Amino acid sequence: MNLAGIISIAGKPGLFKVVAQGKNNIIVESLEDKKRSPAYSSDRISALDDISIYTTDEDVSLKVIMKAIYDKENGAATISHKDDKKKLESYILEILPNYDQERVYISDVKKIFQWYNLLHKSGELKLAEKEEIIDSAENEVTKIEEKSSKKDKKATSSASKSKPTVSAKVTPKTTASKKVATVKTSTSRGK
Repeated sequence: MNLAGIISIAGKPGLFKVVAQGKNNIIVESLEDKKRSPAYSSDRISALDDISIYTTDEDVSLKVIMKAIYDKENGAATISHKDDKKKLESYILEILPNYDQERVYISDVKKIFQWYNLLHKSGELKLAEKEEIIDSAENEVTKIEEKSSKKDKKATSSASKSKPTVSAKVTPKTTASKKVATVKTSTSRGK
């Protein structure tokens, strides 16, 4: 899931997409009604890309949870955030069985489902096939980088085995002549 550029603003309902950046603010567009408005530095802004959920092991990013919901629903919308508390908790347990139930409140779980449905409705959820292509391309780049670093290590190790030759040419210093400032003796008026 690509959640870059999508934010939540405290006190304003829904999600917003960052459109432009002004001098003292950013211009955001609502995902629901496509209306644009400014968001200031005094607003509490949270980027969805930076949000993670507490688990008993290590924190899991919201991107991973959204992808799990997307895969479970086969790209369709999920249950409403207004459903029963028990139903929401059982659903999140299916997706993330080790989430920390003491630190993750039901309001947080409701936000996950509300945000997923908003992203689905606005078409901001990317298809899994595109991500698999990107992931495989990133894996190939990593493999190429590893191979090139291995070659560099071999080249430096073989270079360190051979004894380097050092040649230095010493030239004697001569006394440098000092530059003498020229003194003008005649005056040139008007020029």
